[in-house]
Amino acid sequence: MSSKNVKSTRVESELAGCREEGNWSKILELVEQLSSGKAILYNLMVGEAKLEMFLEEHPPIESNIAKACSGLNEAKSYLTESISELSTQSGLSIDSHMLLAKLCYACGHYDEAMEHCTEAKLNSIIQTDLQIRNIRILSESFAVKGLCQEKLKPASSSRFKKTEWIEGVIKNYEQAANLGILYLQELDNKENQLMLPSPLGGNAPQITNNNSSSATGSHSPQPVNMTHSLSILVETAILRLPILLIESSNYTGAITTFRNILSACEAHGSHSIRLILTYQFAEFLLRKVSPKYYSLPTQSTPSKKQSSNIRRSKKYNTINMFMPRSEHEEVILLLIISEAMAARNAVLSQSPEFKEARIRAFSLATAIYDLLTFALVLWGQYNMLYESFERAMKFSADDAHVWMQQALCLEAAGRHIKALEVLTQVICMQPNAIVPCLLAARICYQHLFKMEEGLGWSQEALKREKMHSANLLSRCNLYIGIGAQCMALTSFLKSVKDKYHALCFESLNKAQQLDPNDHLVYYYLAFYYACLAKVPEATTKVRQALTLNPEHTPSLQLAILLLSAQKKINEAKSLLESSLEDFPDHIGLLFIKARIELQTEASDVALVTAKHMLSMCKASASNEGSPSIEHTDTRSIFQLYTTELSDKDSNSLGPARIEQALSEVASSISSLVPQRPVTNTVWHTQQNVWLLLAEIYLSQEQFDSANNCLLEAASIFPLSHHIMFMRGLFHEKRNEFNEAKQCYQNAVTVHPAHLKSLQHLGLMYHYLGSHRLAEKTLRDAAKINPYAPETWYNLGKVLESLGETDSATDSMATALQVEMVSPIMQYTSIPLPFD
Repeated sequence: MSSKNVKSTRVESELAGCREEGNWSKILELVEQLSSGKAILYNLMVGEAKLEMFLEEHPPIESNIAKACSGLNEAKSYLTESISELSTQSGLSIDSHMLLAKLCYACGHYDEAMEHCTEAKLNSIIQTDLQIRNIRILSESFAVKGLCQEKLKPASSSRFKKTEWIEGVIKNYEQAANLGILYLQELDNKENQLMLPSPLGGNAPQITNNNSSSATGSHSPQPVNMTHSLSILVETAILRLPILLIESSNYTGAITTFRNILSACEAHGSHSIRLILTYQFAEFLLRKVSPKYYSLPTQSTPSKKQSSNIRRSKKYNTINMFMPRSEHEEVILLLIISEAMAARNAVLSQSPEFKEARIRAFSLATAIYDLLTFALVLWGQYNMLYESFERAMKFSADDAHVWMQQALCLEAAGRHIKALEVLTQVICMQPNAIVPCLLAARICYQHLFKMEEGLGWSQEALKREKMHSANLLSRCNLYIGIGAQCMALTSFLKSVKDKYHALCFESLNKAQQLDPNDHLVYYYLAFYYACLAKVPEATTKVRQALTLNPEHTPSLQLAILLLSAQKKINEAKSLLESSLEDFPDHIGLLFIKARIELQTEASDVALVTAKHMLSMCKASASNEGSPSIEHTDTRSIFQLYTTELSDKDSNSLGPARIEQALSEVASSISSLVPQRPVTNTVWHTQQNVWLLLAEIYLSQEQFDSANNCLLEAASIFPLSHHIMFMRGLFHEKRNEFNEAKQCYQNAVTVHPAHLKSLQHLGLMYHYLGSHRLAEKTLRDAAKINPYAPETWYNLGKVLESLGETDSATDSMATALQVEMVSPIMQYTSIPLPFD
């Protein structure tokens, strides 16, 4: 008799172990060894094993209800047989009721499932000392109870009843979440104890967790270990909990719930649910939460008071734990964590059997990267975003969307060369896409000064648009017109200029016909006419542009310059003042203001304006790099436009890169010259303001102040041709013609088509007696821009000294004629707009 008891005890012990491990097939073998007096335990074990084996193959979801109804009859009969007065006394009936509740839910019998939850008295069980398997079953029971409550909505429309119902569902989901996480933590603790060194020496056998993945992604995903994963019922309850709080407008409760779950100590099997919740929490903070609902996280997240007997999942709570100091920090922290987990869980294997897992992991990762893009771009963290996309490339190298996002990130970060390289890859990956071609053209035009390449991309976009229309025909023609205009401005030969001018006019006219409401087309038509000195036609077009978009600042700048070309200075001033009222910090408008004041009023007035511009530049430079979240639709913010001193003012598009490289070398070899980020528009603009100040001081013959301004400008870009030109002007004002000539020659070496340097270099040759060399230099300047009166006037003086009176007279007459349509600043001082 005693041997039978020992055997029965051993079998029961083995059954308990297999139950915790989820080894249901072994349980079905062991229950046959139970003694005849253990019928209740036999029925419970067989019913549970058959139920769990079925649900492993057919999860309890709505699409499997029909299968469950026919496939769980045998399990239901065993579990029902296990409920008796004797089982109630022994406590086994509680497990039977909880398992039957899960079975009934799988079959779609929600009322019956609720009855079994009531019979099990879940709230009483939670206060007892539970084994690991019982914690799992109990967490599933709370999940089943909450899910059934959601299915069985209250019949009454009473607001009180509805609130009571929602609170009941939420309470059950909270219990399911807490117990589900506790179950995984207890499993980890048990395995850690098993892996501790044995007191007899040596180590215990190592337990392999098949659900873990390497930090570099799963090359071959392993089957999920059921003992180390949450039930689909508990996962559903955890995911539904914050959504239900959000739907009931309890945003504060949703935030607390997200934090409570995510602050639980991580355990094997919780990675996937933690990844989803982290992403959802970040998305919720970005989209839903207003400041009145948001509060900073604390070291111990507040939660509802629970009975001291209720076991709670362990939370992270250490002294050195990082705590976000703002909503923005919390969002970015959540997304960085999500991105790290998504990259770790990425499926790298291309084997067909892993296709679904690979697609599922990649879809979630893509969603996280899209949200990360939104968040980091919002606060200007482009470099951090680029690093994330670099990590994403290991599992998304063939996805054009990620490549496109990376290209946009690089372009926003000012890394235009790299952005163009990535865009080239996108264009190859998407042979019918038009937008990448247009974006590549824009980068070439606006930043890289590769006008011919930009024109090629624009023509490729037009070709694709004709084959696969995306309603971008007008925009394609516009970009071709922009490229052709730039090519015309950079060409020396008249035949080439005429060719590109014809292409520009044809393309812009097509764009206008296709989209007569696009203000940008009218602006570029006005710009085209202005560059050809056709002032009346340009004025008509720029007025049409302003009619369509009165707040388009490039059109306002062009209109002011056109008024100055017609010598309507008062009207130009009036338009400038009204424009500055709307855009008081627009640097391009302020440059025009200073230039008008320098030529038409006292230089002291221009000096005040220039000093104001300098203070703006310094304020912008000191704030640069810090994330900004202030935006305005009117764009009356500090617009960092290049000016008359930009590389485009002389229609040459390569020297920017040359002087940039030279400036980097100069900065690196001279400890006296502080290094500046040479591609930074803020510093470029500040340099231009220093040069403007130097010019104003030279007009007042304050040479010391002018020299100080030049030193400040040189500390930003040491070998800029603008600085060389201004140094030449400095020496010229002091009648130091040899030194001035050398400075102008240096400027032309860096920038062979810098118009002002050529004009003054020709004059220096003339003053120093090299009249033929002066003539050649000035004629080269005239080829670059035949509408500059200074060129013709200086050429007339040179020809007169050579005794060529007729030619000199013609040059002077041309200078007078051109002067009648010459603006106060060159039209090319306005940067190329694309919006």
